[in-house]
Amino acid sequence: MSKAAASSKKTKSFEQTLWGTADKLRGSVESSEYKHVVLSLIFLKFVSDTFEARRQELIDEGQGDYVDMVEFYTMRNVFYLPEQSRWSHIQQHAKQDDIAVKIDTALHTVEKSNPSLRGALPDNYFSRLGLDPAKLAALIDSINNIDTLVKREDGAASEQDIVGRVYEYFLGNFAATEGKGGGEFYTPKCVVNLIAEMIEPYQGKIYDPCCGSGGMFVQSIKFIENHQGNKKDISIYGQEQTATTYKLAKMNLAIRGIAGNLGEVPADTFFKDQHPDLKADFIMANPPFNLKEWRASTELTDDPRWAGYEVPPTGNANYAWILHMLAKLSENGVAGFVLANGSMSTNTSGEGLIRQKLIENDHVDCMIALPGQLFYTTQIPVCLWFMTKNKRAQQFTDGRKHFRDRQGETLFIDARNKGSMIDRTHKELTADDIADIARTYHAWRGEFDGETVYEDVPGFCKSATLGEIKANDYVLTPGRYVGAAEVEDDGILFEEKMAELSQTLYRQMKESTELDAVIRRNLEGLGYEE
Repeated sequence: MSKAAASSKKTKSFEQTLWGTADKLRGSVESSEYKHVVLSLIFLKFVSDTFEARRQELIDEGQGDYVDMVEFYTMRNVFYLPEQSRWSHIQQHAKQDDIAVKIDTALHTVEKSNPSLRGALPDNYFSRLGLDPAKLAALIDSINNIDTLVKREDGAASEQDIVGRVYEYFLGNFAATEGKGGGEFYTPKCVVNLIAEMIEPYQGKIYDPCCGSGGMFVQSIKFIENHQGNKKDISIYGQEQTATTYKLAKMNLAIRGIAGNLGEVPADTFFKDQHPDLKADFIMANPPFNLKEWRASTELTDDPRWAGYEVPPTGNANYAWILHMLAKLSENGVAGFVLANGSMSTNTSGEGLIRQKLIENDHVDCMIALPGQLFYTTQIPVCLWFMTKNKRAQQFTDGRKHFRDRQGETLFIDARNKGSMIDRTHKELTADDIADIARTYHAWRGEFDGETVYEDVPGFCKSATLGEIKANDYVLTPGRYVGAAEVEDDGILFEEKMAELSQTLYRQMKESTELDAVIRRNLEGLGYEE
């Protein structure tokens, strides 16, 4: 067995084993709470493992006198843990009836000892759930077998994306049970990767108005690291309404040493914007699809975020998210976000007028139709919007790249034929798919100094003018613009091909006639005559 196959098998086993253990909580806690129980414990296990690794490192270096000095941990982005908050302490008392209280105490102590975790960890959560101590002990034993640290080639410890992986797995498995018709969706990594590769968040402020568990931020950091950038060159802003998910996001960032401003409390972005003066250089988001009744008819009608546009309808928040993100963009900023396909063509309740003004104001930079079956939690067809306030030629001060003047133009990419099936029901964009799509966008923006020249490709991409979009009634569906893919000439003369197709048709017509006669005889034999 190859190393890759072995690794894949090990990962699958880890997730399935964890799922099986957590599923034993059924009857003790609502299924929607499983992921929060598991992730809180995995977080505690992870920070304990990193603490113990750093503690042993200090001892090995002859600095044993400093093992209880907080500064020697924080300097390595490691959380210092008092004795009662360490995983070894939890494991030691796992079989006791008051284990829920001990877990709550441990989480509270971790947060109290590390200011960057303020508001991130559950407060008396396990005690309030009233979990069966035996089932909780079994879950602790299962998590204890997870190696949250892997070794790099240089021997140093490196974290796995445990929180993200488990969150995706649990959210996907419980989506149907929880009845999430249009709410909390985990964005597949390949989609987040594509957005990051498209907008290239190297420097400046990154914002996600509906950040969920913080996956967009994590991938932004990975993009920077993969392209030899410096994560100190960016600052992160976000907001999340659901309290438990807000805590997950803070945990997700904390274990990676990522500083971010997610607001003081979980809150509704529309009604309690916690970053009112923010102008972001990059916006990455996956808003809840087709969110209904997001405001009453008279609420927010005079909100400055809609200035110059129709007020978004109460029955669907898609265009409220669009206008909110547009209002948050800096003058040269770019936003990339996921929406349901209906957003590209709807004319319901003034949405078509909003889209028309967005197009006429030249804010729509690129539209991408994505393949189906990418999401674990919804079958709704989705697309990517990319918006900017400035399509004029730009030269970046860091010399990294420049953009050509693309005023009055919008790029359409039809990627519905991209992606590969990873199981019977789900598809994933490959690294080559992502590179192909992103390279097309970058070439269209003129980033390659003539080395890579953009060209329309029938069936895949088309640079359309405002006039062409207007002729299509301001509909932004890529299929309307890219046309059909060119069919390669097979070299067979038309007359020969037509003769062959005609013979095939005649043969099929004859077979059809014979089959009709057989069916008629059978019906007559059963007494069903005309």
